[in-house]
Amino acid sequence: MAEEAKEAPKTEEKPAKGGLPIKTIGIVAVLMAVEAAAVFFIVGSTMKKPTEAQAHDVKHDEDAALDALVELPLVEDKFQNMQGGTTWIWDAAVYMKVKKRDEEKVAELLQARQAEIKEGIALVFRRAQPGALKEAGLETLNREISAFMSEIIEKAPDGTSRIQRIIIPKCRGFPAG
Repeated sequence: MAEEAKEAPKTEEKPAKGGLPIKTIGIVAVLMAVEAAAVFFIVGSTMKKPTEAQAHDVKHDEDAALDALVELPLVEDKFQNMQGGTTWIWDAAVYMKVKKRDEEKVAELLQARQAEIKEGIALVFRRAQPGALKEAGLETLNREISAFMSEIIEKAPDGTSRIQRIIIPKCRGFPAG
């Protein structure tokens, strides 16, 4: 019996170690894999495709090019003004800025109505008060020429004016006597 007593402690089972069960680790790993796959598919389906993005960029670049402003010459001449009691000659150049998309149509109208435009701008200079002709920014002349040109140049299909700005880079006056 002594031998059995010695062998008895050997046959006793040891208590289980305190680790995570294999099933729990497997379940967590599967859930993480499913979540990663779901995020991948959701993000992939909501992103723009490269071809769509490139097509959008090309269209945006074309629109930007068509919205670029170009200068068209209206008239460069000498105009007489006698409003201040003294006759003055005004050497002036007048240009108009329009969008590139409207350039062809506006250029055709300017060519077709060239004499009328020159006469109208000459009338603006003849009727202008001396103070308006000597303004630092020529705001009055710009406004009057813009109003005159708006009557000649029809509006764009969206209802906006085709004229973006009137530019008078040269406006020098000297007495005619």
